[in-house]
Amino acid sequence: MSLVRVDDVSFGYARDRRILDAVSLDITAGDTIGLVGESGSGKTTLLRLLLGLQRPASGSISFDGTPLDPGNAAFMRSFRRQVQVVFQDPYSSLDPRQTVSSIVAEPLRSLRVPGDHTQMVADALASVGLDRDAARRYPHQFSGGQRQRIAIARAIVPSPKLLLADEAVSALDLTTRTRIVDLLRRLGAGMSLVFVSHDIGVVAALCRRIVILEKGRIVEAGETVAVLANPQHPYTQRLLASVPRLKSKDTSP
Repeated sequence: MSLVRVDDVSFGYARDRRILDAVSLDITAGDTIGLVGESGSGKTTLLRLLLGLQRPASGSISFDGTPLDPGNAAFMRSFRRQVQVVFQDPYSSLDPRQTVSSIVAEPLRSLRVPGDHTQMVADALASVGLDRDAARRYPHQFSGGQRQRIAIARAIVPSPKLLLADEAVSALDLTTRTRIVDLLRRLGAGMSLVFVSHDIGVVAALCRRIVILEKGRIVEAGETVAVLANPQHPYTQRLLASVPRLKSKDTSP
Protein backbone atom coordinates (compact mmCIF):
# COMPACT_ATOMS: atom_id res chain seq x y z
CA MET A 1 0.00 0.00 0.00
CA SER A 2 1.23 3.48 -0.86
CA LEU A 3 2.23 5.83 1.92
CA VAL A 4 1.36 8.71 -0.41
CA ARG A 5 -0.65 8.45 -3.59
CA VAL A 6 -0.85 11.34 -6.04
CA ASP A 7 -3.55 10.57 -8.60
CA ASP A 8 -3.91 12.64 -11.80
CA VAL A 9 -3.24 15.93 -10.00
CA SER A 10 -3.32 19.26 -11.81
CA PHE A 11 -2.77 22.70 -10.32
CA GLY A 12 -2.42 26.30 -11.41
CA TYR A 13 -2.33 29.67 -9.70
CA ALA A 14 -4.40 31.03 -12.58
CA ARG A 15 -6.96 29.31 -14.79
CA ASP A 16 -4.95 29.83 -17.95
CA ARG A 17 -1.60 28.75 -16.48
CA ARG A 18 -1.11 25.21 -15.22
CA ILE A 19 1.88 24.55 -13.01
CA LEU A 20 1.18 20.81 -12.74
CA ASP A 21 -0.67 18.76 -15.33
CA ALA A 22 -2.04 15.25 -14.68
CA VAL A 23 0.73 14.20 -12.26
CA SER A 24 0.51 10.73 -10.70
CA LEU A 25 3.00 9.35 -8.20
CA ASP A 26 3.19 6.60 -5.56
CA ILE A 27 5.48 6.86 -2.54
CA THR A 28 5.86 3.68 -0.54
CA ALA A 29 7.30 3.18 2.96
CA GLY A 30 11.09 3.54 2.94
CA ASP A 31 11.12 4.93 -0.60
CA THR A 32 13.68 7.53 -1.70
CA ILE A 33 12.53 9.60 -4.66
CA GLY A 34 14.27 12.46 -6.41
CA LEU A 35 12.11 15.06 -8.15
CA VAL A 36 14.25 16.60 -10.86
CA GLY A 37 13.61 19.43 -13.29
CA GLU A 38 14.65 22.92 -14.23
CA SER A 39 13.24 26.03 -12.58
CA GLY A 40 9.55 26.32 -13.37
CA SER A 41 9.08 22.58 -13.88
CA GLY A 42 6.66 22.32 -10.92
CA LYS A 43 8.89 20.61 -8.35
CA THR A 44 8.28 22.99 -5.47
CA THR A 45 4.57 23.29 -6.29
CA LEU A 46 4.23 19.52 -6.07
CA LEU A 47 6.00 19.64 -2.72
CA ARG A 48 3.52 22.26 -1.46
CA LEU A 49 0.65 20.00 -2.50
CA LEU A 50 2.25 17.05 -0.69
CA LEU A 51 2.46 19.24 2.42
CA GLY A 52 -1.21 20.18 2.19
CA LEU A 53 -0.33 23.87 1.71
CA GLN A 54 -2.27 23.96 -1.56
CA ARG A 55 -5.25 21.99 -2.86
CA PRO A 56 -5.14 20.35 -6.30
CA ALA A 57 -7.35 21.94 -8.94
CA SER A 58 -8.20 18.39 -9.99
CA GLY A 59 -7.16 14.89 -9.00
CA SER A 60 -6.46 13.71 -5.48
CA ILE A 61 -3.71 13.11 -2.92
CA SER A 62 -3.98 10.55 -0.12
CA PHE A 63 -1.76 9.75 2.86
CA ASP A 64 -1.87 6.28 4.39
CA GLY A 65 -5.07 5.63 2.45
CA THR A 66 -6.86 8.77 3.72
CA PRO A 67 -7.55 11.76 1.43
CA LEU A 68 -5.30 14.72 2.21
CA ASP A 69 -7.77 17.36 3.35
CA PRO A 70 -6.27 20.66 4.65
CA GLY A 71 -9.70 21.54 6.05
CA ASN A 72 -9.79 18.50 8.35
CA ALA A 73 -8.07 19.78 11.53
CA ALA A 74 -7.89 16.40 13.28
CA PHE A 75 -6.39 14.69 10.23
CA MET A 76 -3.92 17.52 9.59
CA ARG A 77 -2.65 17.42 13.20
CA SER A 78 -1.70 13.77 12.74
CA PHE A 79 -0.44 14.43 9.22
CA ARG A 80 1.88 17.25 10.35
CA ARG A 81 3.60 14.91 12.78
CA GLN A 82 4.12 12.26 10.12
CA VAL A 83 5.27 14.55 7.29
CA GLN A 84 8.10 17.02 7.85
CA VAL A 85 10.10 19.27 5.55
CA VAL A 86 13.64 20.64 5.22
CA PHE A 87 13.96 23.87 3.25
CA GLN A 88 16.70 25.13 0.97
CA ASP A 89 18.30 27.94 2.93
CA PRO A 90 19.77 26.99 6.34
CA TYR A 91 20.39 30.69 7.06
CA SER A 92 16.78 31.86 6.84
CA SER A 93 14.93 28.73 8.01
CA LEU A 94 16.13 28.97 11.64
CA ASP A 95 14.92 31.66 14.06
CA PRO A 96 18.08 33.53 15.17
CA ARG A 97 16.43 34.57 18.45
CA GLN A 98 15.91 31.01 19.67
CA THR A 99 18.41 28.49 20.98
CA VAL A 100 18.95 25.32 18.98
CA SER A 101 17.12 23.37 21.69
CA SER A 102 14.04 25.55 21.30
CA ILE A 103 14.19 25.38 17.49
CA VAL A 104 14.47 21.59 17.37
CA ALA A 105 11.75 21.15 20.01
CA GLU A 106 9.26 23.37 18.15
CA PRO A 107 7.48 20.47 16.35
CA LEU A 108 7.20 18.61 19.65
CA ARG A 109 5.50 21.61 21.25
CA SER A 110 3.24 22.55 18.37
CA LEU A 111 2.17 18.96 17.69
CA ARG A 112 1.84 18.18 21.41
CA VAL A 113 4.08 15.13 21.15
CA PRO A 114 4.25 13.33 24.53
CA GLY A 115 7.55 12.36 26.14
CA ASP A 116 10.77 13.87 27.44
CA HIS A 117 11.36 16.68 24.96
CA THR A 118 14.86 17.43 26.27
CA GLN A 119 15.97 13.86 25.62
CA MET A 120 14.20 13.74 22.26
CA VAL A 121 16.02 16.90 21.17
CA ALA A 122 19.36 15.48 22.36
CA ASP A 123 18.71 12.24 20.44
CA ALA A 124 17.79 14.16 17.27
CA LEU A 125 20.91 16.30 17.49
CA ALA A 126 23.07 13.24 18.08
CA SER A 127 21.56 11.53 15.04
CA VAL A 128 22.73 14.41 12.82
CA GLY A 129 26.20 14.51 14.39
CA LEU A 130 25.78 17.39 16.86
CA ASP A 131 26.52 17.08 20.58
CA ARG A 132 24.42 18.16 23.57
CA ASP A 133 26.32 21.44 23.86
CA ALA A 134 24.81 22.54 20.54
CA ALA A 135 21.38 22.71 22.18
CA ARG A 136 22.37 25.76 24.27
CA ARG A 137 23.79 27.77 21.38
CA TYR A 138 22.22 29.99 18.69
CA PRO A 139 22.10 29.51 14.89
CA HIS A 140 24.63 32.28 14.15
CA GLN A 141 27.26 30.27 16.04
CA PHE A 142 27.16 27.48 13.43
CA SER A 143 28.33 27.05 9.84
CA GLY A 144 25.89 26.58 6.95
CA GLY A 145 26.27 22.81 6.99
CA GLN A 146 25.73 22.68 10.74
CA ARG A 147 22.64 24.85 10.42
CA GLN A 148 21.22 22.46 7.85
CA ARG A 149 21.90 19.61 10.29
CA ILE A 150 19.90 21.54 12.89
CA ALA A 151 17.07 21.95 10.37
CA ILE A 152 17.15 18.22 9.68
CA ALA A 153 17.13 17.46 13.43
CA ARG A 154 14.03 19.65 13.77
CA ALA A 155 12.35 17.73 10.94
CA ILE A 156 13.11 14.25 12.27
CA VAL A 157 12.50 14.87 16.00
CA PRO A 158 8.79 13.85 15.86
CA SER A 159 9.76 10.61 14.00
CA PRO A 160 7.93 11.32 10.73
CA LYS A 161 7.09 8.70 8.14
CA LEU A 162 7.94 11.05 5.27
CA LEU A 163 10.65 13.70 4.93
CA LEU A 164 10.36 16.26 2.14
CA ALA A 165 13.55 18.12 1.23
CA ASP A 166 13.34 21.16 -1.04
CA GLU A 167 16.77 21.85 -2.62
CA ALA A 168 18.17 21.06 0.83
CA VAL A 169 21.84 21.11 -0.22
CA SER A 170 21.93 23.63 -3.07
CA ALA A 171 23.04 26.53 -0.82
CA LEU A 172 26.01 24.56 0.55
CA ASP A 173 29.56 24.14 -0.69
CA LEU A 174 30.54 20.86 -2.34
CA THR A 175 32.20 19.25 0.69
CA THR A 176 29.32 20.16 3.02
CA ARG A 177 26.80 19.07 0.41
CA THR A 178 28.40 15.62 0.29
CA ARG A 179 28.22 15.30 4.08
CA ILE A 180 24.53 16.29 4.18
CA VAL A 181 23.72 13.81 1.38
CA ASP A 182 25.51 11.08 3.35
CA LEU A 183 23.48 12.07 6.43
CA LEU A 184 20.17 11.98 4.54
CA ARG A 185 21.09 8.60 3.07
CA ARG A 186 21.69 7.21 6.56
CA LEU A 187 18.53 8.74 8.01
CA GLY A 188 16.48 7.53 5.05
CA ALA A 189 16.63 3.97 6.31
CA GLY A 190 13.86 4.79 8.79
CA MET A 191 11.49 6.82 6.63
CA SER A 192 10.49 7.77 3.11
CA LEU A 193 12.26 10.68 1.45
CA VAL A 194 11.23 12.96 -1.40
CA PHE A 195 14.20 15.06 -2.46
CA VAL A 196 13.52 18.02 -4.75
CA SER A 197 16.57 19.09 -6.75
CA HIS A 198 17.84 20.38 -10.06
CA ASP A 199 21.12 18.52 -9.38
CA ILE A 200 21.01 15.09 -10.98
CA GLY A 201 24.33 14.12 -9.39
CA VAL A 202 22.96 14.58 -5.88
CA VAL A 203 19.80 12.64 -6.73
CA ALA A 204 21.88 9.82 -8.23
CA ALA A 205 23.85 9.57 -4.99
CA LEU A 206 20.82 9.63 -2.71
CA CYS A 207 17.61 8.39 -4.35
CA ARG A 208 16.55 4.92 -5.45
CA ARG A 209 13.91 6.32 -7.81
CA ILE A 210 13.87 9.41 -9.97
CA VAL A 211 10.98 11.44 -11.40
CA ILE A 212 11.68 13.94 -14.18
CA LEU A 213 9.35 16.94 -14.44
CA GLU A 214 9.12 19.20 -17.47
CA LYS A 215 6.64 22.09 -17.54
CA GLY A 216 4.45 20.46 -14.91
CA ARG A 217 4.30 16.98 -16.42
CA ILE A 218 6.16 13.81 -15.50
CA VAL A 219 8.06 12.90 -18.66
CA GLU A 220 10.11 10.01 -17.25
CA ALA A 221 10.26 8.01 -14.02
CA GLY A 222 11.84 4.82 -12.75
CA GLU A 223 14.82 3.37 -10.97
CA THR A 224 17.48 6.08 -10.84
CA VAL A 225 20.27 3.86 -12.14
CA ALA A 226 18.19 2.65 -15.08
CA VAL A 227 16.87 6.08 -16.07
CA LEU A 228 20.29 7.74 -15.93
CA ALA A 229 21.96 4.87 -17.79
CA ASN A 230 19.40 4.86 -20.60
CA PRO A 231 17.19 7.99 -20.62
CA GLN A 232 14.26 7.65 -23.00
CA HIS A 233 12.75 11.13 -23.09
CA PRO A 234 14.53 13.95 -24.99
CA TYR A 235 14.17 16.27 -21.99
CA THR A 236 15.95 13.78 -19.70
CA GLN A 237 18.63 13.38 -22.32
CA ARG A 238 19.13 17.17 -22.45
CA LEU A 239 19.33 17.39 -18.65
CA LEU A 240 22.01 14.70 -18.56
CA ALA A 241 23.90 16.32 -21.42
CA SER A 242 24.00 19.58 -19.46
CA VAL A 243 25.68 18.02 -16.41
CA PRO A 244 29.28 19.32 -16.28
CA ARG A 245 31.92 16.68 -16.83
CA LEU A 246 35.65 16.92 -16.24
CA LYS A 247 37.62 16.81 -19.47
CA SER A 248 40.14 14.05 -19.82
CA LYS A 249 43.76 15.16 -19.56
CA ASP A 250 45.34 15.28 -22.99
CA THR A 251 48.05 12.63 -23.03
CA SER A 252 48.89 12.93 -26.70
CA PRO A 253 52.55 13.66 -27.51
